[in-house]
Amino acid sequence: MINRQEISDFSREFGLAANVVEKDYVLGWLLAGISGHSELGSSWIFKGGTCLKKCYFETYRFSEDLDFTVVQSDHQDEAFLVEAFKQIADWVYDASGIEIPHELIRFDVYTNPRGKISVQGRIGYRGPLRPGGDLPRVKLDLTDDEVLVLNPSSREVHHPYTDRPDGGVSAQCYSFEEVFAEKVRALAERLRPRDLYDVIHLFRHDSTKHSRKLILSTLEKKCAFKSIPVPTLEFLADKPERAELETEWENMLGHQVPVLPPFGQFWQELPQIFDWLYRTIVKPAPSAMPAMGRAVDVSWHPPAMAQAWHTSAPLELIRYAAVNRLCVQLNYTDAKGMQKNQVIEPYSLRRTKDGNLLLYAVKHESGEDRAYRVDRIRNVEVTKISFTSRYVVELTTSGIISAPPIARRSKSGIALPIRTFASKKSRRTSSSYGPKYVFECTLCGKRFTRKSSAPTLRAHKDKQGYPCPGRTGIYVTMKY
Repeated sequence: MINRQEISDFSREFGLAANVVEKDYVLGWLLAGISGHSELGSSWIFKGGTCLKKCYFETYRFSEDLDFTVVQSDHQDEAFLVEAFKQIADWVYDASGIEIPHELIRFDVYTNPRGKISVQGRIGYRGPLRPGGDLPRVKLDLTDDEVLVLNPSSREVHHPYTDRPDGGVSAQCYSFEEVFAEKVRALAERLRPRDLYDVIHLFRHDSTKHSRKLILSTLEKKCAFKSIPVPTLEFLADKPERAELETEWENMLGHQVPVLPPFGQFWQELPQIFDWLYRTIVKPAPSAMPAMGRAVDVSWHPPAMAQAWHTSAPLELIRYAAVNRLCVQLNYTDAKGMQKNQVIEPYSLRRTKDGNLLLYAVKHESGEDRAYRVDRIRNVEVTKISFTSRYVVELTTSGIISAPPIARRSKSGIALPIRTFASKKSRRTSSSYGPKYVFECTLCGKRFTRKSSAPTLRAHKDKQGYPCPGRTGIYVTMKY
């Protein structure tokens, strides 16, 4: 199990409360246990906001629940579920040290408003923060009365923490087209803030690379299954829940994000989505920011998914602002040593051939293109000032993540998508155990694996064997 310091590092990097980060950490291990279970792994299809956060988007709202469509209806049985999650709890504890007390595993089977059986589960846990009082809990929602139009997609579960399994964790998820259609359907049926937030982000994230016709046909089948009309903007605007949607925007989403974008910014983007979906009006495709002065290493790209960068500026906050089209208040030291405060629109993170990270941005008031050296950024504050993209927001680009095969199974019957973990005794005594930090020299690009998280490098030679004057490393990743 990771320690409190790592939770604190991510809390700073993401701009979120430590308990929110801890829950995200626990969700990753729960998903490992569920996806590896001999009965649940192949018949539970992951969906919803947490699926988007953990399997699709590099930075997103921190959703708190696990939602699944259950293919086998006999899994919606209290006794079966309690026993299955006792097995998962034991496996998670052995693999990570996270405690899930058996007496805090509860499932309630009920008849939903559609007259079908649904299940809500609550699972208590004791993670790295180990608070006093009642333990925090994860909620699970299970349904089997959803129509699954497309084949599920096997996706890697994003787990940016130092105990990430060597082989990773995978889950059966709704495909991009299916989750897009499902979110539009959910928005039409219940008009909740999280559905609007999700629909806008799905449209922003590479939607033009996916089949518009497939999304539309899937949406039509889902609406027919629910006996509701295919939604239009007029249909949503006339719903009585429209006023509540705006008033509940802050209450339902504010705790899941560092800074909540204005409601109007998201509502105003809906017409563009319906124009694209129904009228095939092409989504605007702005160009990338041009290079500015310094020679850029075109082979380098920022990591696709969120991480703790261990730099003076919390770069994930900047990436979050870019994803949500929010300006950033930047405190920056220029080349002359003068400190300046500027409101910028963040677009891209690039690395020069001499090893410096550059934040490409536009000064919000003047529209001037700028490049800021990351090591000179002293402070970052995400504002509520929204912007319309002048360039491609490259900070949000993520590639396809393929899932590793599941091969082994534990004695409890849970498949192990990860390596065999050392016993608790060997963990404490082995000097090689624990997180290792990979840094890359800012001058020569050579990488170093270290036990310490300090970015200072010792004297070394570059890749050609010549002495390198670089003494500062850029954090790349962690190994366990």
